[in-house]
Amino acid sequence: MLIGAIPSGPLETNAYVIGCENSHLAAIIDPAPASSSLIIKYLTDHQLTPKSIILTHSHWDHIADVAEVKRHFAIPVLIHKGDAKNLQMPGSDGLPCWIAIEGVKPDLFLSEGDKIEIGDLRLKVIHTPGHTPGCICLYEEAHRVLISGDTLFKGTIGNISFPTSLPKLIWQSLDKLAKLPGDTVVYPGHGEKTTIASESWLKNAEKIFGDSL
Repeated sequence: MLIGAIPSGPLETNAYVIGCENSHLAAIIDPAPASSSLIIKYLTDHQLTPKSIILTHSHWDHIADVAEVKRHFAIPVLIHKGDAKNLQMPGSDGLPCWIAIEGVKPDLFLSEGDKIEIGDLRLKVIHTPGHTPGCICLYEEAHRVLISGDTLFKGTIGNISFPTSLPKLIWQSLDKLAKLPGDTVVYPGHGEKTTIASESWLKNAEKIFGDSL
């Protein structure tokens, strides 16, 4: 399994390329602002062919280069229905954004439990509403890898005070992640990777962060 982390844009958002070493197929995750050329270079350098663009959610810093990447590779865009509107009409979520972003119509809606095949890899969709209604994480069980988007960071959780956030749902979402094997490596939407075991506070997340709401 190949995992290319590509921090890009003004918020250092982590775009990812997930590749299968046997089939040389790949998925592009969260094409952030100014990430498209870096994504293309990573795919070229590793001789990977992308099958899809997968979005963990639709905040502008995670979707800015979706249209450009989709045009370049002519591949489908996958997102949870709860975040589809803001992908099509960037800015409809009420977040301030100072760059122009081209809207994109989703090709496929993702739901809890869906499995996305990338060669020998199986990315399981875990719906984790809270940061946004349609936030998802992607879990590759065989390799113990979690792409957590902005649901879980090293030492903390994603902001749940935004206009479309659903703060009451975040605790159930984090509980799902707390039940994953401790050696699962977590690749977040911002910052450094971590492991589920390292985030032992997850089971007490509401007690720790709930008072800040």
